[in-house]
Amino acid sequence: MLLTIRTTHQPATDLGYLLGKNPARAQSFELAFGAAHVFYPEAGDDACTAALLLDVDPVGLVRGSGTLDQYVNDRPYAASSFLSVAISRVLRSAMAGTCRDRPELATTPIPLTARLASVPVRGGEGFLRRLFEPLGYELSAERLPLDETRPEWGDSRYFAVTLATTRPLSELLTHLYVLIPVLDNAKHYWVDDDEVEKLLRHGEGWLPEHPERALIARRYLKHRHSLVRDAISRLVTAEEPGEEENTASHDAEEQAVERTVSLNEQRLQAVVDALKASCAARVLDLGCGEGNLLRRLIREPHLTEIVGVDVAHRSLEIAAEKLKLDRMHEAKRNRIRLLHGSLVYRDRRLEGFDAAAVVEVIEHLDPPRLAAFERAVFASARPGTVIVTTPNAEYNVRWPSLPAGRFRHRDHRFEWTRAELAEWANAVAARHGYTVAFHLVGPMDDEVGSPTQMAIFTRAMEG
Repeated sequence: MLLTIRTTHQPATDLGYLLGKNPARAQSFELAFGAAHVFYPEAGDDACTAALLLDVDPVGLVRGSGTLDQYVNDRPYAASSFLSVAISRVLRSAMAGTCRDRPELATTPIPLTARLASVPVRGGEGFLRRLFEPLGYELSAERLPLDETRPEWGDSRYFAVTLATTRPLSELLTHLYVLIPVLDNAKHYWVDDDEVEKLLRHGEGWLPEHPERALIARRYLKHRHSLVRDAISRLVTAEEPGEEENTASHDAEEQAVERTVSLNEQRLQAVVDALKASCAARVLDLGCGEGNLLRRLIREPHLTEIVGVDVAHRSLEIAAEKLKLDRMHEAKRNRIRLLHGSLVYRDRRLEGFDAAAVVEVIEHLDPPRLAAFERAVFASARPGTVIVTTPNAEYNVRWPSLPAGRFRHRDHRFEWTRAELAEWANAVAARHGYTVAFHLVGPMDDEVGSPTQMAIFTRAMEG
């Protein structure tokens, strides 16, 4: 089985430092199931390609088992958990994000193209995309025939897969380490509690918010139900400290603070009005929660496609119930979809929309994640209009029920002043080719403004 990694980073031979393998010579490593070979098909300043070739001994794998039919298998040719083990053993320092000779390289995003010559995909190309595209990869996949000389036999379940990205090499290797066995839906070794710890360790920073995290856990842990439950519960706890079950009560807490001015109604109407003014026909509700905005949008006949996205499964279930999707007239039902997804990872399903609404969402993100949110929405999805609402921290002094220094919602990570929102929004707009205008929503106070602030980003005409 063969994995190649190519970069055009300048100088491209820095890849040798990152991998800890000299491009000038081939190296071999003995493993329990065969041998791994690292060599460089090309190594120049403009482009460098490293290859990891794994030579699996199928006879050695089953020697002594007494089961002859196991000698004939795809393990020597198709990427599997054997390749994941080889990555972790042979490229250990690179996957860990360390580089002895050039430590600054380990955290530097560089252009990378990884190619798996043959990988079994139980779920087809759609499943491939569901795994890698939310992580920001550009993916191409070629389904391999059962036999090139017998086209009538049809296609196999194997794909040649190419992944293109710009990120630190350690992230690419970590994603491959976890997801290759998930694609294969098999592991060659016994799975126990240690595998849960590996999954959580290598999934840190990306797996908790992956739309397919539950499926990834099931396949990675070989469908061992007790292990899967443990892993998923810990992923949810780590990523969603407020817990999905408490979302409704927390929202009620925030609405109780704002109830005296019916702020939620005013806020939703302001967003609907802004969407109408943008002349959008295809609209995203990012962080749709239980569907309060969606219920208003579905009543707007000029909207031809409405998509609600949320990281919490339970919120999407409640939204479906409140929208009465199962009883909705077919013509209306065809206009609306609910998607499980994260707002901090690239997701190709969200590209090409006229507008996106992000209503009272960004303040729930840890500040370090705002950069990832910015990339996912403004650099990748790139809707024509982006409408962001968030609390105005200055107005909090006007709420009698809100103790000094407290946020309106216990899950808020920050609340911005008008100047802080303007600073962030203007910088985002400048980086991604948008203009931005600011509006205040709710009762106006001459000293502290209004309770909600709204930024409307409009993408500049391209080309």
